[in-house]
Amino acid sequence: MKASPRASLGPFPCGEGSKLTNYRERKSPARELRRDETEAEQKLWSRLRDRKLGGFKFRRQFPMGVFLADFCCVEARLVIEADGNHHRSRAFDDINRARCMEDFGFRVMRFWNHDILTKTDSVCEQIMSEIKKYPSPIGRGRRKAG
Repeated sequence: MKASPRASLGPFPCGEGSKLTNYRERKSPARELRRDETEAEQKLWSRLRDRKLGGFKFRRQFPMGVFLADFCCVEARLVIEADGNHHRSRAFDDINRARCMEDFGFRVMRFWNHDILTKTDSVCEQIMSEIKKYPSPIGRGRRKAG
């Protein structure tokens, strides 16, 4: 019997017995990453924060198992990853990160930092387009119009 590609990752590709959020273990690294964010992350966060994008709440450095998602909208089950040039040599790691996040029921969108910096409007339009493709199962009582 041929093993599936995921079989090599073990039963917990996101870390042994990992949970969606484990703030006690992940809070300090998340704070550190927020403090040291890239210019592209700063620019995208300025568009996502305070429900500016379609009234959806995004969070920065959101813990998922052993990983931290750059940006996450729980309501839309969507993760946004901002990738710099160092990701070109880490494709396998990025695939594992994406699988972990997908195992938690999230869709993952990746954007190059260059595109975030130079095509910010287009990036935001693509994010909204992805959100609209799959209506959220979570209630929208607190969403602002926009």
